[in-house]
Amino acid sequence: MKARAGAGGRQDTRQPMPGLGRDQLMALIDHTSAVIYMRDSSGRYLLVNREYERLFGLRREDIVGLTDHDLFPLDVADAFRDNDRHALAGGVPIQMEERVPGDDGMRIYLTVKFPLIDNEGTPYAVAGISTDITERSRAEAALRDSEERFRLLTEHAQDIIFRYRLGPAPAMEYLSRAVEPITGFTATDFYADPRLIVNQVEPEDRPAFEASWQALRARTITFRLRRRDGEVVWIEQRASAVTDGSGALVAVEGILRDVSERMAAERERAELEQQLRQSERLDSLGQLAGGIAHDFNNILAVISGYADMLVDELTDDHPSRADAAGIKQAASRGAALTRQLLLFSRSEPSQAELLDLNAVASDMLRLLARTLGEDIELGTVLVPDLPPVVMDRSKLEQVLMNAVLNARAAMPSGGRLTLSTSLEHDGGGGNQVCLAVTDTGCGMTPEVMARAFEPFFTTKGRGSGTGLGLATAYGVVTDAGGTISLESEPGRGTTLRVRLPASAENAPGVSPAAPQAAASAGDGRRILVVEDEEAVRDIVCRLLAKAGYQVFAAPHPAEALRMCRDDALAFDVLLTDVIMPGMSGTQLSAELRRDRPGLPVLFMSGYTSGPAPGGQEMPADAPLIRKPFEKQTLLNEVHRLIAERL
Repeated sequence: MKARAGAGGRQDTRQPMPGLGRDQLMALIDHTSAVIYMRDSSGRYLLVNREYERLFGLRREDIVGLTDHDLFPLDVADAFRDNDRHALAGGVPIQMEERVPGDDGMRIYLTVKFPLIDNEGTPYAVAGISTDITERSRAEAALRDSEERFRLLTEHAQDIIFRYRLGPAPAMEYLSRAVEPITGFTATDFYADPRLIVNQVEPEDRPAFEASWQALRARTITFRLRRRDGEVVWIEQRASAVTDGSGALVAVEGILRDVSERMAAERERAELEQQLRQSERLDSLGQLAGGIAHDFNNILAVISGYADMLVDELTDDHPSRADAAGIKQAASRGAALTRQLLLFSRSEPSQAELLDLNAVASDMLRLLARTLGEDIELGTVLVPDLPPVVMDRSKLEQVLMNAVLNARAAMPSGGRLTLSTSLEHDGGGGNQVCLAVTDTGCGMTPEVMARAFEPFFTTKGRGSGTGLGLATAYGVVTDAGGTISLESEPGRGTTLRVRLPASAENAPGVSPAAPQAAASAGDGRRILVVEDEEAVRDIVCRLLAKAGYQVFAAPHPAEALRMCRDDALAFDVLLTDVIMPGMSGTQLSAELRRDRPGLPVLFMSGYTSGPAPGGQEMPADAPLIRKPFEKQTLLNEVHRLIAERL
């Protein structure tokens, strides 16, 4: 048979395609990975492919003729049957997900079902093609779970998690919930205004912040951000750049953390370290001042001792007697200056004594007259016949010195400073003696007054104050059983009041005044003098010898011990310096008292480096006289020790 001519007169040389037989069709459906099957309108299997056999471990001839209710649990079979009916009723293919129990749990299939229709248009069977999507579904479910966990994590994080798109149109793409507690603005505020976050950064920190968002390398920066309520908080940013396929920067994402508390702690630590360094400098200066005072007091002791001898030798009408008295007065003024150095060093041992506050105030006034300057007018308002108080004089002078220096700082253009005393009733039947320092300076605000006694608190500029003055004064007065208070108003000056319990002449813990010794009270008593400063040792020995004592001298403690042990020296009183090379006077007295527990001891010192020099406490029954001392003070104390022993 000839081929029919095609269009244009050309002949069609194509051979007709042979029909697709059943075997070929089965080969096609058997080699697909999908499950393919066909069921009649009553639900009985007409055909299944090899994947179906493999899946359920049955031969196809065993499956054909069965229904889903013969193969699956009731609920699964009912679901399959319902889907078949929908496909038959609709007359068009439908797609759904079906779940089938398997060896490793429920399997999920994406199924397409379509009706098979005969020549009369009646559906007589349904065919299905099911693809296993279990792993894909599990992956999608895992992804959804992961995204949900990430969302919950970011939403409940205390730090701000963000993503900001840089181009082409800058915009905040994501902000976690923490943005509102930290900044006071809602996430919506930042979404609506892409420049809001930049505008809230403090102007000084803004260039570094914007540069960090343009950098390809991740880095951590800290900046200040102003909240909606105006408060400034410190923010630490850890951000990284997001680039496209060509390496161009398209976004930045990262974490913003509120580190205000950490920054405050770091500032406080830095301030404390600065205060510690300042305190260490003060300690060094104090040691230097104490060393200078020690040497100066030894010199003054020699000058004062020789002046005493000259005054004793010269008659009242001798023309040089006034000169000798002038030398003695100059030595006393020098002693007042060294007392200022010792007040600064704060290293004198505490020695409670009965004090007349009127006398202390008057002496301090003379001491301060030149220190404060001519633009400060000094005055006193002293109530006569005040009862004495019990306190270490040097520490009370230290309190007054701190108060006066603070008052001077409050009067940069001059003013008036007044020391006043009064007697007050404490409400419990007792009396208190009050010493007040009043200035006409700038005064204090309530906030400053509330912190005035705190250690290291100062209103002076950086490097100009330690903040230790009033704190030290508070501790000293409290230890003495008294109170200290401030009264002040801005622009109306300040008054510092020290209140101390009134005492009696025989107050416990205070040595009674030494009896007045006669000019020749020695009566041959033997005294061992131990002093490493030759000039001081010489003048002390001469003063004692002139008063009738038999004097033995040692230049250092080791020689004193040798004299006592090898020479069997017997003596009535030990008079020793406190600070000496190799061994302190307190150590020497303890060594000698091992053999003679009741040995009378009198210490003398121009300066000590602490309350227990050499690690040996000063005995409670051994008085201390401070250099430079008056001749009569020395003789009185020696006479008292001997009188107590007798």
